[in-house]
Amino acid sequence: MLTDAPPSPSHASQLPLFHGVTFLTSPIRYPGVVSANLKKHLAQLSKRGPHRVLVGDLDYAGLPGKVYAPAEGNSVPAIAFGHDWMKSVKNYHATLRHLASWGIVAVAPDTETGLVPNHRGFASDLETALQIAAGVKLGQGKVTVSPGKLGIAGHGMGAGAAILCAANNPRVKAVGAIYPAVTTPPATEAARAVKAPGLVIGGGHPGLVGDLLDPGNPARVAFNWGGDVVYREVKNGNQATFSEDTMVKLALGQGIPRYSAQETARGLLTGFLLHQLGGERKYSAFSAQLAGGKNVTSFSDADLADKAGIDLTTSTRR
Repeated sequence: MLTDAPPSPSHASQLPLFHGVTFLTSPIRYPGVVSANLKKHLAQLSKRGPHRVLVGDLDYAGLPGKVYAPAEGNSVPAIAFGHDWMKSVKNYHATLRHLASWGIVAVAPDTETGLVPNHRGFASDLETALQIAAGVKLGQGKVTVSPGKLGIAGHGMGAGAAILCAANNPRVKAVGAIYPAVTTPPATEAARAVKAPGLVIGGGHPGLVGDLLDPGNPARVAFNWGGDVVYREVKNGNQATFSEDTMVKLALGQGIPRYSAQETARGLLTGFLLHQLGGERKYSAFSAQLAGGKNVTSFSDADLADKAGIDLTTSTRR
């Protein structure tokens, strides 16, 4: 039985969806468009897409979590999505629904939600979720995932876990790391072993009371990336702005929600995935290292090194 994705988690009525060496530091490498223009598509991709969205439980496949999928489609792309520290899947309902509305299946394990999460364990859960997405038919057989169009993404801690999962993993064809946070082992080092194309979104300090959250060094993650990578920053965006738990943010004194920054980050991720996984060439600007768009800043190699606090004359890559 199928169910449409609700407008918000509080209105969800969800039913099963499943059937069936040391190197001298070198510049960031990304062949392709330079000074590309994101304006043409970013505004559109920041809003919901054309597909009706279905939502169901990963629990029926033996893993706590949710799955969001377009109502129909053959050989569609899919990603596993990781949540931030002390968050749950319900805090990403709009983001996951957004991706599915653009034809991307999103599976999100609802594990490691406690105070002291196991980052390596969470990375393993993301891998399991990806295997589930690729191994079953969704809905009443109207949605199938291509095993060659698998990616992984996440926010904060989940972005770090996504990088751990993607390291030396040939199944992963694209990675979206939204404000990646500190993990154990370090995502900054694991990034060296990621060969899939990457999108890293960084920003300012989240400003949590007492610095409860270590925002990490997203620029260093991008600088260390083993494959092609693009690094973006979104105006007014940071690790604390992306999840959808508005009341918690207000209680922590983080101010009003930054909906515009959320939407822009979703648009950047969607365009990148549609290009890298969906093979839609019209979105190639989202994979270009230097690309301009409203409220979006991209970084050149030298600027990225400076942002990451790396001295190009003395640094080495191990």
